[in-house]
Amino acid sequence: MAGKKPWAGRFSQATHKAVEEFTVSLHFDHKLYTYDIQGSIAHCRMLARQKIIAAGEAKKIIAGLEAIRRELDAGKLSLRPEFEDIHMLIESRLIEKIGPVGGKLHTARSRNDQIALDISLYLRDAVRGTIALIEAAQKALLGLAEKNIDAVLPGFTHMQHAQPVLLAHHLLAYFEMLDRDRDRLEGCFVRVNRMPLGAGALAGTPHPVDREYVAKLLGYPEVTRNSMDTVADRDTQIEYCSCAAIIMMHLSRLCEELVIWMSPEFQFIDIADAFCTGSSIMPQKKNPDVAELVRGKTGRVYGNLMSLFTLLKSLPLAYNRDLQEDKIALFDTVETVQSCLNIMALMLPEVKVNKGRMRSATQSGFLTATDLADYLVSKKMPFRTAHEVVGKVVGHCVHMGKSLWDMSLAELQRFSPVFKADVMGWLTIDASVNSRKCIGGTGTAAVKKALAAARAGLKKRKKP
Repeated sequence: MAGKKPWAGRFSQATHKAVEEFTVSLHFDHKLYTYDIQGSIAHCRMLARQKIIAAGEAKKIIAGLEAIRRELDAGKLSLRPEFEDIHMLIESRLIEKIGPVGGKLHTARSRNDQIALDISLYLRDAVRGTIALIEAAQKALLGLAEKNIDAVLPGFTHMQHAQPVLLAHHLLAYFEMLDRDRDRLEGCFVRVNRMPLGAGALAGTPHPVDREYVAKLLGYPEVTRNSMDTVADRDTQIEYCSCAAIIMMHLSRLCEELVIWMSPEFQFIDIADAFCTGSSIMPQKKNPDVAELVRGKTGRVYGNLMSLFTLLKSLPLAYNRDLQEDKIALFDTVETVQSCLNIMALMLPEVKVNKGRMRSATQSGFLTATDLADYLVSKKMPFRTAHEVVGKVVGHCVHMGKSLWDMSLAELQRFSPVFKADVMGWLTIDASVNSRKCIGGTGTAAVKKALAAARAGLKKRKKP
């Protein structure tokens, strides 16, 4: 394959080898070859349909592109730096295979709108793939919740015992987070799903192209509306990476809890050996490395998002070579978030819950203190007054080394005559949990409905 640059006509000197090595993107944008060929075939069909090139020429070009795809699939094309990028590698190889007619493929397009199309096609698949993996992680959360519907643990605020909750309710919180993550990606898909080809370098093309026809061939419902915007912006990549950063934040929070819950101080859960590692020096260690790595990779995705923001923030219209750097952050983000979602979907079903340990942890921290205040409110006492009364009861218990349910009715009545014999039914952990019957509450009946609704919702959701 010849090393002459397709744009060399204006230049009197060959490109310096150091410049070739500095400017090459082929070592990372070769990932786009299937999309580049897919877009080129659609473009070629349109050129023939519009009689911009002959039908026979189009047939020859398409056959050549399909042969190149097979070569790339098999790893038979060398990714040499003189070819700059995946577009030039494919075009150069096409001309080598079928002769000068291969040079007609680039009629009515630029590498600027060509890469915009490649990224758009890649992003459509990335969004679809990420949504599928979110759903797999959601199903894993539901499975773990359903299997442990009777598990109760302390709910925390400020990392202090607050109120008792069902583990299933706790896990459903992460289901909801991932559901919103999916919503964001579905919105992102709408903006990604606009066909860019036809924008040219920045001003469109004078050739009688049919952009809508290309869009139809590639499965797009519409085309982009402004040629300069099409080649100059990368906001859909930023949007995907922003969605990915939020997903990773949610996964990181869940992993932080798994790490804490597996510690000897908590012993709420155990993660299967297959998803843990050992220590090179301490034989007794069983480390939750998968959860820790997901937590750690979150910062990497955040960094990629900030990289893209910084890349775009000062670029004048239209295309600038700076934009070559966008794909590094995008590819890494897609691979990272998808690998993390995948490993979470595999690991969560292998989490064993220590229900006894969780329940025993609810015996400290006065978790039913709010229930005691709510009891007084049910007897028509103003909540702020009830709060003060129960605060004094708790202070007394701390001083005496007692739990709330150790208090006798007579002792409680020293703090308020409103307390009656029925108060004892408000103080148990199960009574506290099951009193929260409202939609979104932790009561068993409410949580069972929420689990059923979540299952049904996953079945109804349409994939983009």
